[in-house]
Amino acid sequence: MISSPPPSDISTNLQELIHLIHQHASSDGTFVSSVPGLYFRRASDVSELNHTVHMPSLYVVAQGSKTAMLAGENYVYDPTTYMVTSVQLPVTGKITQASSELPYLSLQLSISPDVILDIIKKSPPQCNVKTGRGILVSQFDPLLLDALLRLVRLSDTPADIQFLAPLITHEILYRVLQGEQGALIRQFAVVGSYAHSISKAIHLITRDYSKPLVIEELAKEVNMSPSSLHKHFKKVTAISPLQYQKAIRLQTARRLLLSEGVEAANAGFRVGYESPSQFSREYGRMFGRPPMSDVKHLRNSLSVSVD
Repeated sequence: MISSPPPSDISTNLQELIHLIHQHASSDGTFVSSVPGLYFRRASDVSELNHTVHMPSLYVVAQGSKTAMLAGENYVYDPTTYMVTSVQLPVTGKITQASSELPYLSLQLSISPDVILDIIKKSPPQCNVKTGRGILVSQFDPLLLDALLRLVRLSDTPADIQFLAPLITHEILYRVLQGEQGALIRQFAVVGSYAHSISKAIHLITRDYSKPLVIEELAKEVNMSPSSLHKHFKKVTAISPLQYQKAIRLQTARRLLLSEGVEAANAGFRVGYESPSQFSREYGRMFGRPPMSDVKHLRNSLSVSVD
């Protein structure tokens, strides 16, 4: 039987993780690691609310703290916990603890459903669980921290990445699945489960977000009744399919406005809105400002952070 590292080792491992992330993220921003699917983030100050779509990933804060919000539900994670999103989710995030002396430092590891399924196939059968949220926060397992540290270390030994990264990633996801809420993650990889069908529905909505969403057609695509689709979709995402599509449309439009400099009406049209006034109204409800005012505010914020 493998025993957990003693508390002194846990503290030592966390300090090393902080050092390594600091080394690979020496300035504020998000950095792509040389290890596939691994990203580092640094911030020297608390942040405004940030709207984004979280992909299936493991999120770990080594220093500082952050709150993720989904439809009014708060998920707080810090060095004592980790967060997992099992499906694509429109999440609002806010860094709540960071300073220039002790910057916020975190990592993100993408989760492959194929790897999850491979682990499930090799594990003892599990009892079925009720459909649950596609986002969760759990207490950190010392063995999980040890495996994460070994994965991050590979950034300094590129020749080892091809051979060792897949093995360590398997171990990390195995540890997550063995955790207190592992069953909630397993459900999304099990073909035939409600959660797996909702995961497929989410993929279809995000793929065709600019097209009109017909619930009856979507339900047929994932072999569910419209009422069952709506019920289980809300259990996973906390919102309805139409609300989910709206969030994806508006976040995509925001990126178009910021990165391509298109007019508001054109951005709304490209993501599926036929009425410029409806687009502007719904954009303002989500982001707090009309489209062009919001983009101006974002650009000013980016300019200040660069300065």
